[in-house]
Amino acid sequence: MRRKAELHLHIEGTLEPELVVELARRNRIELPTFDVEAIRARYDFANLQSFLDVYYANMAVLRSEQDFHDLAAAYLRRAHDQGVRHAEIFFDPQAHLSRGIPLDVVFTGLSAALKDSPMPSALIMCFLRDRGAEEAEQVLRAALPYREHFIGVGLDSAEVGYPPSLFRRVFEMAAAEGLHRVAHAGEEGGPDYVWEALDILRAERIDHGIRAMEDPALVARLREERIPLTVCPLSNVRLRAVPTLRDHILPAMLDEGLLVTVNSDDPAYFGGYVEDNFVALRDELGMSEDQLDTLAQNSFKAAFSLG
Repeated sequence: MRRKAELHLHIEGTLEPELVVELARRNRIELPTFDVEAIRARYDFANLQSFLDVYYANMAVLRSEQDFHDLAAAYLRRAHDQGVRHAEIFFDPQAHLSRGIPLDVVFTGLSAALKDSPMPSALIMCFLRDRGAEEAEQVLRAALPYREHFIGVGLDSAEVGYPPSLFRRVFEMAAAEGLHRVAHAGEEGGPDYVWEALDILRAERIDHGIRAMEDPALVARLREERIPLTVCPLSNVRLRAVPTLRDHILPAMLDEGLLVTVNSDDPAYFGGYVEDNFVALRDELGMSEDQLDTLAQNSFKAAFSLG
C-alpha cells in the first residue's frame, strides 16, 4: 500500500451511517430510521444538491465536543490504515453555527482528535458559497481567535451560481492573516471558475478542477505554475460529474504534466476512502503502477503543512 497525503477531505463527509446512529442515540435525537442499511440506501445521488440535502440532514447528530472528536478520530484511524501519512482536513463551521453549535465546540473537538492522531494533520476552514460572502467574512472574523487551530481557508458547497469572484474580499482577509487558500472549482462550474479562483482568490490549490481540461490555456498555466489539483474520482462518479470511472479524465491530466492528487472528498457517501480510490483507478480505469506512484508522490508535493 502506498504512503500518501490526503488533501481534499470533508470531515463531515466521513460520517458513516453507524456513527450517525450512535450519535443520534447519544444525543437523544429522533431519526427517520435507526436502520444503518436504510440510511446507507439513501446515498444514491442525482447531482451535488441531492447529496447536500442528505449530508446536512445527517449532520444534525453532531452536537458536542466529543461528537466532533469521535468523528475526526474515526476518520484518522481509517485513513492511517489506508496508507495516509498526512491529512489536511476541511470542515464547515457555518453548517454547525446555523444549528446553534458554537465555534468553540467545533474547534475544540476536532483539534483534540488531530492532536491524538498517529499522523500529522491540519484543519482548513471552508466557507459555504451558497451562504454568501458577507457571512463568510463574519465567520472568518469569529474564527480568528482560534487561528492556531487551522492553516487555511477553502470554498465549497454548491458551485454553479456562486462564482469564486463573489468571495474576493474574504480571501484577501485570509491572506492578510497568513492563511493558505484553496477553492472548489471546475467540478460543476466550468474553466472560468478555475480562472477566477486563481486570479481573484489567489488560490494555491484547486479542489476538483477536472473541467480545467476544457481550456488548453488554463491547462498550460496550471502546468507551468505547478498548481495542485485535488481530484476525487469516486466522488465525481457518484455525483454524475463523469458517467463512469472509465470515462474519467485523470490519466489525461497526468499526461498533460499537471500536479494531480487523488482524494476521497466525502467517503462515507461516495463509496470509498482514499486507498479505495487508488484501487478503483487501477482496477476499473486501468492506470499503471507508475501512474499511481506519481499520484501518491504528488500528494506530498502539494501539501501545505509539510514545508
